[in-house]
Amino acid sequence: MPDLSPADKAAAVDSLRSTVMRLSRRLKHQRVDESLSPTEMSVLGTLARCGSATPGELARKEHVQPPSMTRIVALLEAKGLVRLEPHPDDRRQKVVSQTEEAQEMLVESRRRRNVWLAELAEGLDEDDWVKLRAAAPVLEKLAQL
Repeated sequence: MPDLSPADKAAAVDSLRSTVMRLSRRLKHQRVDESLSPTEMSVLGTLARCGSATPGELARKEHVQPPSMTRIVALLEAKGLVRLEPHPDDRRQKVVSQTEEAQEMLVESRRRRNVWLAELAEGLDEDDWVKLRAAAPVLEKLAQL
């Protein structure tokens, strides 16, 4: 396969950005709990994927400033979705863990979004499915970089 020109790469990146943004906006409308902000849902998702963490670790993973994460964690704690426990090695810090209620909410949210995506994907033909299956690992890799 020939190398792509800088212009072709720029066009591909622009198309990817636009498409991912549109799909993301549509997925956000499938939320289970409208009282949570997308940032709060993202923090709960990070805790589900990575396990318990300090507010500082969460801030780094979520790319927000530590004072902002402290506020987000306080909101989630007030809603009963996270709990704060003493850090096992550093008494000055707390460890944030999700509650069972948060776990259940995330499961339902994923279920709802998967149902929506599955219904949307029913319009794809076999060739589209092959392409989608091939693209998914590449998109996952981009998400992890």
